[in-house]
Formats: sequence, structure tokens, C-alpha cells
Amino acid sequence: MMISPETYYEIHLKGKNQQELLIAIQELKIEIEHLKNLLEQPNYHFTMHTKPSESTKLSYTRQYLERAKKAYTDVGGIYIPSQEELKAQAFDASISVINKLIFTIGGFFNGYETRTFTIDGDHLYMDVKHSYNPARMKSRMELDPIITKQEFLEELFGLHLGEWRHSYRNDQICDGTQWNLEIQYSDGQEPFKVSGSNAFPFNFNELRELTNIDTKDKT
Repeated sequence: MMISPETYYEIHLKGKNQQELLIAIQELKIEIEHLKNLLEQPNYHFTMHTKPSESTKLSYTRQYLERAKKAYTDVGGIYIPSQEELKAQAFDASISVINKLIFTIGGFFNGYETRTFTIDGDHLYMDVKHSYNPARMKSRMELDPIITKQEFLEELFGLHLGEWRHSYRNDQICDGTQWNLEIQYSDGQEPFKVSGSNAFPFNFNELRELTNIDTKDKT
């Protein structure tokens, strides 16, 4: 069982000076990277896992890190984010101006499916195309009754996409699964692009869940 951020503060952070809090912050950042690396291992889903899961531990450790940063500033420290943290913050700051998300996944033998999510004003639309199977194609569908624009953007915020690398590859597997993610913005900034071949970010399944929206009531 994981403890709350405030309980974590009371047990591990309360009474520490700036230097001690900086060490605690660094240890938490190292733990976060360790957990993400575990989740990105190719055989992760085929190994035995303890409870709570690595995903749960990652979520709580993020909260502990934020509480540690607050404790540091509370004692007069000025926290300086790393380049990776600045990159993640920049992505989060741009979420409100996202106007299109294009997600493609598949393989040579079964073809590729592309789901395009378009934000037009307060409305959210989805188009589905499949390279081999026209029956699985869907023209533009409004998703607002299923998920609103705001809910969609909030889900994206929770995915921490700004922490993803630009490329994920596992060259030990031939063919397999390839994927691409592109996010475009309404203010003209450069699109956010990530791709992978038989390798995936730590929370890739959460992106798949978000983009594999159940539309049976709309068809």
C-alpha cells in the first residue's frame, strides 16, 4: 500500500534542511526513471510483479516528488528544473492549443490503422482509416457525447507525453508493431512527434486506451 503525499512528507521530509531535501528530490527522480525503465522493458508484461504495480508506484512517486519540491521551496530553496523537466513542462503548457492528434499503429501483415482526433472550437472529432480494411474506416465522427474536448485534453495531460523520447526501437524483432504519434498546434509551433518499432513508452497502453474510444453508439 502506498502512503499519501502528506504522510510521505511527515515521515521522510519534515524537518530536513535544503541540502537534505535536494538529496531527497534527486532520489525520487532516480526512482521515477527506474520505474519507467522497468515498464519499458520488452518482457515486462510476461514477468511476475509485486503489488502495488510499478505503474501505481510511479504515480505516487510523482506526487512525492512534487511534495518534496514544495518542502524545498518552503524552507527558502529555489528549485531549478532539469532540461527534461523543462521539456515536459513546455509540452504541458501547450496542451490548451492542441488542434489535432494523429496516432498510427500496426504492422506489415495486418496493416496500419490511423486515428485522427481534431479539435474544432469546443468540439472533438475522430476519423479512422485502415490501410488494408476499408470496412474499418470511419469518416469524421463527433465524439462530444462520448468524451468532451476538455476531458480529452485532461487525459492527455495525465499521460506525461512530454517525458517521452522521440524514438523507441527494439531491433531484435523483425516486423512486429510500428507506431507514430503526431500532435499539432493551433498557434503554429512545431508539431510534437514520437515513433516506435517494437518498443513503447512506459504508459503506452494508456494512450491506446484513450485513442481506442468506444464509438458503437455513434455508428
